Amino acid sequence: MLYFLVFLGSLAVDLMPFFGPPAWTVMAYFQIRYGLDVWWVLVAGVVGSTLGRYWFSRYIPLLSARVVKPQKNEDIRFIGEKLSGNGWKIQLFVLLYTLVPLPTTSLFTAAGMARIRAVNIIPAFFIGKFTSDALMLHAGKYAVANTEQVLQGMLSWQTISGTILGMILLLAFLFTDWKLLLQQKKYRLNFRIWK
Repeated sequence: MLYFLVFLGSLAVDLMPFFGPPAWTVMAYFQIRYGLDVWWVLVAGVVGSTLGRYWFSRYIPLLSARVVKPQKNEDIRFIGEKLSGNGWKIQLFVLLYTLVPLPTTSLFTAAGMARIRAVNIIPAFFIGKFTSDALMLHAGKYAVANTEQVLQGMLSWQTISGTILGMILLLAFLFTDWKLLLQQKKYRLNFRIWK
């Protein structure tokens, strides 16, 4: 039953359309609090996280259709079509992205809005997420032993800069005029994308 709660918690945090806690924190909480087997926690959590991100990428186009201008949605769909032809490159990028400690919300917002096929990103996400979360869960024992230092580090410059970098990446993706860049090789930002 507790492993199912790990699954549900990881699913829930990765369904959020904004920056929330990473799924590994849910996994670490259950693993440490209830003394669960780290590998079963990892499996339940990463499966939940992967399903959460998949469903997130499926509903984000509907959300963006309500808040983003049609021209910008068309522009983002254009980049998705261009990227879909490079399946292995997308998978490599997603794998590398999930191995570094950056929030994946911006990655799946961009992929969902661009309507990149899930088969091009989910397998690489699962592998990268499993690897990075395994490292985070094993580091959880250190965190429990040094709780005060870890809590002070939650508002460290690394945490804040990681969140800011994720936001910048998402905004750069949203505000770039992709058709102009890919068709005419000119870079332009368009800040008038909201309805």
